[in-house]
Amino acid sequence: MKSNPNLMDELISSRHSVRAYLDKPVQKTWIAEILDIAAKAPSGSNLQPWKVYVLEGAYKASLVQKVCALHDDLFLHPKKAGLYQPDYAYYPSVWVSPFLERRRENGWGLYSLLGIAKGEKEKMHQHHRRNFEFFGAPVGLFFTAHRSLEGGSLIDYGMFLQNLMLAAKARGLDTCPQAAWNSFSEVIMSHIGASEEEKLICGMSLGWSDQTQVVNTFMTPRLNAETFTTWLVDEEMT
Repeated sequence: MKSNPNLMDELISSRHSVRAYLDKPVQKTWIAEILDIAAKAPSGSNLQPWKVYVLEGAYKASLVQKVCALHDDLFLHPKKAGLYQPDYAYYPSVWVSPFLERRRENGWGLYSLLGIAKGEKEKMHQHHRRNFEFFGAPVGLFFTAHRSLEGGSLIDYGMFLQNLMLAAKARGLDTCPQAAWNSFSEVIMSHIGASEEEKLICGMSLGWSDQTQVVNTFMTPRLNAETFTTWLVDEEMT
């Protein structure tokens, strides 16, 4: 294969979480192609832990209605939060530096762009609610894995999801991986017909970016390699 690092570099660098989509369908053949390419991801002992559910039309709309109603109810009755638990902990229970600062920078950077000030809980709630509408995307994806699998399969899954997002980007589509759905895993798994042996990994929005929406201009900063790399090499090799 002829080397073309610029093409891959551009794909990786241009991919970002898109939070507003056009009301424009995605060809089923394209979705199938993207999933086939994603499945080329490596996995320990070739376990290939991924299982995917694709939601469109009425299947997607009815789930959106269910989960949005639950999300609204939790806003009014926060003590009910304990009723909805994810299948695994995505975020730490105790936040430490520098991760707490990065999380705050990300959250307030997005809220600032959208004109949401600190303390405006109703606006925050409405913005977060967009997760459960797939941000208007025509395609919703859910990813599950067998409950017997351990943390190594999450590493494998990450490579699968990155492949998927890059394959989508190569076709002019955009995505938003979403852990926000995880707290409602019981409702989602029942809706999609998943077995009791499966656990929800995350959801994802897939579609055509609406370039007129300011939310899609939000880009999260990335550290450069010097800040997280330790070189352990002989001096004559440098």
